Amino acid sequence: MVKKMLFGFASVALAIASAANSYSVKFYEPVTINGSKLQPGTYRVELNGGTAVIKNGKTVAETPVKVENSEQKFETNAIRMDGDRVSEIRIGGTHTKLVFDRGGDATN
Repeated sequence: MVKKMLFGFASVALAIASAANSYSVKFYEPVTINGSKLQPGTYRVELNGGTAVIKNGKTVAETPVKVENSEQKFETNAIRMDGDRVSEIRIGGTHTKLVFDRGGDATN
């Protein structure tokens, strides 16, 4: 009985940990991420170490990213742009922001 409870708890904890590395972001206009042009729509942003994978159906863009924690909690998702290029994504409901440099590489 105890083993079943521990396994169930571990499964729930793993699901929660996985969800923390995946976020939903909506682009309202065409954007560029690491040279890839993305059309408006809702995308899933998955973090794999120092890489962000941005997906919507068959459309996929990958880019190095620096994950930073802010002192303030962001109320909603916010996307900072440099022209049509995404330079930063602030994740609503968290202290997390994803930072990209001008060439698409993560900032140091």
